Amino acid sequence: MSALRIVIAEDAAIMRDGLTQTLTRRGHDVVAAVADGVALRQAVEEHLPDVAIIDVRMPPTHTDEGLRAAQSIHAEHPGVGVLVFSQYIEIRSATELFAGAPAGVGYLLKDRVADVSDFIEAISRVAHGGTVLDPEVVRQLFSKHSDSLTGREREVLALIAQGRSNTAIASTLFISPGVVEKHVASIFAKLGLAPSDSDNRRVMAAIRYLQGPNS
Repeated sequence: MSALRIVIAEDAAIMRDGLTQTLTRRGHDVVAAVADGVALRQAVEEHLPDVAIIDVRMPPTHTDEGLRAAQSIHAEHPGVGVLVFSQYIEIRSATELFAGAPAGVGYLLKDRVADVSDFIEAISRVAHGGTVLDPEVVRQLFSKHSDSLTGREREVLALIAQGRSNTAIASTLFISPGVVEKHVASIFAKLGLAPSDSDNRRVMAAIRYLQGPNS
């Protein structure tokens, strides 16, 4: 895995230092580690990193400064990957972040990351234009909109929203690719969306459904 240039935005000093040390030990270059949204935007402008790892709640209001900064960075610097890494799920701002163009965007929950290697892989995926979504984030994003789906279809939809291919979904759920194809067709039919074999376009279609009249 090639070394990445990374900006970290995290107001908790111990977490910020821990992330810096972890990433540095894995061979990556943390070009800036900051504590608020203003400093984050400045660091991205200065360094144009491969990816920015961003907490949701930062000074001064500790509400959704990180997510709003992530939206700005993603819009102004689409070549910079944006990975939101937080213990909070801000549904409205997260929906807006993913609805525009989910390529190079991720949202992981701190207390659900159990393996450092998986975390590093997620950072790399986002840096290279992929999409990463914690299953719990997916569940909350779609909770209002998936009443018509079966339990299995919700599982498949969660994996679609994480950018997984049909083959990867089949492997994860221990079902055949043919069964996955049937579930995907049913999901998109129920949601009124055209199916696509492009992972990021599939995510975009799914997240854009959240912007519909029932949102």
